[in-house]
Order: sequence, then structure tokens, then C-alpha cells
Amino acid sequence: MSFSANTKGELARIYSEDTKCQLAELAALIRMCGTLQLAGGSRKINIKLTTENPAIARKLFKLFKTLFDIHIEVMVRRNPRLRKNNHYLMVVTHNMGSSKILEKVEILKKDEISFDISYGVPVELLKKRCCKRAYLRGAFLGAGSVSDPEKTYHLEFVNHSIEHCESLQSLINSFDLNSKVVERKGNYVVYLKEGDQVVDLLNIMGAHSALLDLENVRIYKQMRNDVNRIVNCETANLSKTVEAAMRQINNIQYIKGTVGLEHLPENLQQIARLRLEYQDASYKELGEMLYPPIGKSGVNHRLRKIEQVATRLKEGKKF
Repeated sequence: MSFSANTKGELARIYSEDTKCQLAELAALIRMCGTLQLAGGSRKINIKLTTENPAIARKLFKLFKTLFDIHIEVMVRRNPRLRKNNHYLMVVTHNMGSSKILEKVEILKKDEISFDISYGVPVELLKKRCCKRAYLRGAFLGAGSVSDPEKTYHLEFVNHSIEHCESLQSLINSFDLNSKVVERKGNYVVYLKEGDQVVDLLNIMGAHSALLDLENVRIYKQMRNDVNRIVNCETANLSKTVEAAMRQINNIQYIKGTVGLEHLPENLQQIARLRLEYQDASYKELGEMLYPPIGKSGVNHRLRKIEQVATRLKEGKKF
């Protein structure tokens, strides 16, 4: 299973004991994975809910049973042409109390002659922090997803309504997060892209196992990046050291083949012969072989003098 599916499976197993939190979560689920259908008369409405996740279907069944004491028939459908997963379809009819449910979750506002549909977040249901967390959990279960942290950090909620999208964004940002909104293929998406913020939202929704898995991946990726950075740095330094040593050896051999090393000052002759004999030695090792020993800066200074001599000889000048 994908990381997103595992996260939804974990969240679907969370059942709040607070009735208000249960109602808030159901309100989000209806908004995110439900549609309203006119049935018969103009004032009769059915609620149709669809999901591909059996755990979410079970949760919806339990929430309707607990909150409204109704049994919903769950129908399983498969799309044979696309060969995709099962779709779980649930319908709450007018006779089952759909209008009452829609009023409870603040989607439907009725009067004697008409009704109005509210697409925003149900403010009256979300006065307590725990209810806000439950609503976000329901919204994620209904139409949310989170990317595999091995690839990228990205969590999003897909909305059909810009009004609900913007109010959901405000709700998420009330937890000191920085979610953003983008339009994509006719839908509106609230998303988070930073790893820390994705972790915080998983914690808010209650997906603690998914949070730990994501943190483990983040730690592993950070360690891998640190190791790669160190290796690359050491490789670059080693390459520079080898290039410098080869340049020094070529300069010494050029001097030896033209005027001879014996024409160099004694201190330069010593370091030149040591460099030719110990081509892989570091400056520290070369300095310790001299008598009296000198430090790395002293060795570097002498080798630079030799390079200057070779340069002057190549230009036809005396050193």
C-alpha cells in the first residue's frame, strides 16, 4: 500500500468519544466525498457518498449509526474498463433523514418555502480545538492525499468548491501552518509542501504512526545527504591535492631536464627530491622528512618557489 493509503487507514481507525467531534468529522466527509441529489420533490434530497477505501466506508457506516441511528447499505462497484479498485457507494435518502443530517452538519439551511446550501466550513461545529482536528481528519479521509516522503513532501486536500477550499485553508492556518491554494483541472487544492508543516498537520489529525514513518525517512535522507556532501567535499579536495602534486612533479621534472636540480638553492633541492620520491605524500609528511622538519606552510612556500622557477624557465628567463 502507498504511504497515503496507510495514513488514511490509520486515521480511519480513530473514533472520537465526543459526539461533537464525531459530527465535525462526518461534516467534513460529506463535504469532501459526498454529493447531493434531488429526489422526487424539490425539497427532497439524497446524500450520495463514494470512496475507494473500505476503512473509510466502515467509518461512515459507524458514524451514521452512532449519530443518527440509521443503517446505510454499502454497495460495492468495480469499473471493469479501467480495472481500478472497488468503489464503495452509500446513499442516505430523504426517508432516512438526509435533510436532518444536512442541517446538523450545517450544509443545508431550510425555511418554509426554500433551502440554501452552505459550502464553507461549519463554524458553529468547530468551536473547540478537538472538533477542528476531527474536521481536518475527515477532510483528509474524504479527499486528501500525502506523497511518499522518499520522493517529496506534499500533502493536499482536493475541493470542488472554492468557498470550502478557502475556509479549509483558513482552518488549517489557524494551527500556525502556511497552507496555500491552487486551481487544478477545475478543482481547488489546499496544499502544504514543507516537511515540517506536513509533519505538524499529520500530528494535528492524529496520524502518529505515519508521522513517525515520515520522520524516519527525513532523518535517513538527511544522513544520506550529509554523507554525500562530505564524500563530494573530500573527493573535490583529493582531486585538488592530486592535481597540485602532478603540477609540482611536472615543474620539478622540467627543471631537472633543463638546468638541473643542482642549480636550485639547497632548501628547494631537498623538497624537490622528496616530492619526486614520495609523490603521494602530503605536505605534512614531506615537512616531517626534512631536517630540520618544517610545517605545511613551509613546504607549500618552497613548492611555490619551485613553480615560479619553472615558469621563468618556460618563458626563457633566468631564475
